[in-house]
Amino acid sequence: MSRLEMVREKVNEVILNMEKQSKIPSAFAHLYGVSLAATMIAKKRGEDVELASIAGMLHDIQAYKSGSYNDHAHIGASVAKELLVELNQFSTEEIEKICSAIFNHDDKELIHSSFDEVLKDADVIHHTLNDTSKDIKEKEKERYQNLMKEFELD
Repeated sequence: MSRLEMVREKVNEVILNMEKQSKIPSAFAHLYGVSLAATMIAKKRGEDVELASIAGMLHDIQAYKSGSYNDHAHIGASVAKELLVELNQFSTEEIEKICSAIFNHDDKELIHSSFDEVLKDADVIHHTLNDTSKDIKEKEKERYQNLMKEFELD
């Protein structure tokens, strides 16, 4: 079993045990959608595709585990680290890279490492393109416009 599949199994358990059962479909759609978008962006930008996909799977783990988005990125980095350490399949450097991206993913108006930016952009792609009838969040507008140019979709 691949490392990504191992992470997916753990994430699936969290989602299936969510208190609000009505949120399960959107949780699956969002985490798998961000993971796929992160894979594509990482491939285009020359970043680690596997780690980007894993970061996408884990980026909102805290929100789905607790039912709250309060400080979910920062707390979620710790939750993700525990999960990755428990799997015993990742180096310390890989865990730090994934957890940095998760920690910073909600700071859409700031620029962090090139790998961190992959996750932020994947999250924005899913937020904006999963349902185009919804307004784009103010803090995501500039990033969305830059992505449309990068992917020649403007």
